[in-house]
Amino acid sequence: MRINVRLTLCVFVMMLGLCLCACEKKKEEGKAVVTETEYSLDHDGKYTYSLNAKGKIKNIGNVDLKKVVVTGYCKSCDEIMISGKWFVTQEVKTAAQKDTISYIAAGVEEPFSFKDIAYYYTKTGEAPKEFPPGLEIVIESFETVQ
Repeated sequence: MRINVRLTLCVFVMMLGLCLCACEKKKEEGKAVVTETEYSLDHDGKYTYSLNAKGKIKNIGNVDLKKVVVTGYCKSCDEIMISGKWFVTQEVKTAAQKDTISYIAAGVEEPFSFKDIAYYYTKTGEAPKEFPPGLEIVIESFETVQ
């Protein structure tokens, strides 16, 4: 008789636990994409230029996002400054080399802009004829709003 009561009580507790787990609301995931990108040059000095970016990010998820960090990379740039070639200075991004969007509601687009993706040095002082290949805008991180 005691075994039967213990077994019934154990089954009841397990069923109660399963019901509570089934009622738990699943966390929704956020998702954002870069929808527009535009690059521009700044003439920093007599012989140097820097590459900047601006564009828009759209929240395509079902939840709102906050602290969206976006930056850019130049995959084809060297780390050495050579006249007539695009280069980058460091892998760790400074505050000017990334943008943080504080809040993006679900389905909404927000603008971003940042500077100094890559640099161009030339002994003649002439602007580069084209942007470097391998430019990439990346959403590094974000948090979902619950």
